[in-house]
Amino acid sequence: MLRFETAGESHGECLVATLAGLPAGIPVSVDAINRELWRRQQGYGRGGRMKIETDRAEIVAGVRHSHTIGSPVAIIIRNKDWQNWTQALPVEDIEGAEDKKKPVTRPRPGHADLAGALKYNFHDARYILERASARETAARVAVGGIAKALLGEFGIQVLSHVIAVGQARLQRAAGWEELIALSKKEEVLLGCVDAESEARMKEVVDEAYRTGDTIGGVFEVVAHGVPPGLGSHVTWDSRLDGRLAQAIVSMQAVKGVEVGFAAEGAASFGSKVQDTIHYDRKGRHFTRGANRAGGLEGGISNGEDVVVRGFLKPISTLRRPLESVDLATRETALAAYERSDVAVVPAAGVIGEAMVAFVLAQALLEKFGGDSLAETRRNYEGYIAQLKSF
Repeated sequence: MLRFETAGESHGECLVATLAGLPAGIPVSVDAINRELWRRQQGYGRGGRMKIETDRAEIVAGVRHSHTIGSPVAIIIRNKDWQNWTQALPVEDIEGAEDKKKPVTRPRPGHADLAGALKYNFHDARYILERASARETAARVAVGGIAKALLGEFGIQVLSHVIAVGQARLQRAAGWEELIALSKKEEVLLGCVDAESEARMKEVVDEAYRTGDTIGGVFEVVAHGVPPGLGSHVTWDSRLDGRLAQAIVSMQAVKGVEVGFAAEGAASFGSKVQDTIHYDRKGRHFTRGANRAGGLEGGISNGEDVVVRGFLKPISTLRRPLESVDLATRETALAAYERSDVAVVPAAGVIGEAMVAFVLAQALLEKFGGDSLAETRRNYEGYIAQLKSF
């Protein structure tokens, strides 16, 4: 089974990711992974950390001569900011280290600070926030870059765009070609395909800047070229929509997820929601009159684009801190301030791409198997031939 894990702290030496279960023979480009990492760092509203870090992936195992070899892939992303934290967060205790700590005793509302401190019995939330930080998602994006490489061998692409920042919202659907063009931009503002909508989004971020606040939003991830038949209806944990939802909500600050047009559908009659079924005789495949289901029915992909949205709450760290309690004194105090972003919706979209790509890669390998890419491709092509002869 395809699986990954990450390790590392926000201000530690590096982030580490391991990805196990890949077949041998998948072409891997470090430049392509670094492009994904670059995309994650872009967007209007990002904080000072992005001026320090230039994320680069170092693949240290599992890839040789630009192809996977069937063993676990190990990736390192070094933190340049570590040079400022070597004495505050040493691996081994050193003399005088207690005086160099940067304790966090005023937990931030909405962050993992207090819940984690209570869980792990820390009276300093530093260790909690170091791991809970969204800095960890750089490792996820690197993993997603390899998952995308696998999916690309089968004509599947995964991209994202921003559909809302605060109350400013894109009022139309985005075309696939627009998403491709957006992903190729060398300057990223707020990741919206429509310039007028993006300008309104920027005004919302500017207001958050002026008031010392933060702002959330909604991103949409679209997977194009997904064949019907990934996932299953037979058990609760094999349903692909549930797995995608869990992957998106596992992202820091994401508090909700929507598959297809779920909210709109909940307010409509069934006759207006279900996607009518048609048959393309020339292409010898079934089609749909619309894609309100987001490419998933009964937990199974149906051949349409898979569409998943993530609802991102505003970042918990505010330059104008909210009321909290000091863990040491129990007295009322303003929450701690850590260098942070004002808006991260475009970056969240890129992270969402990585998570969707991983889940789809996992589902693809579950269905088609294979210890080598050639074996997986044979199984896939046999299945496509079966669909055409259905």
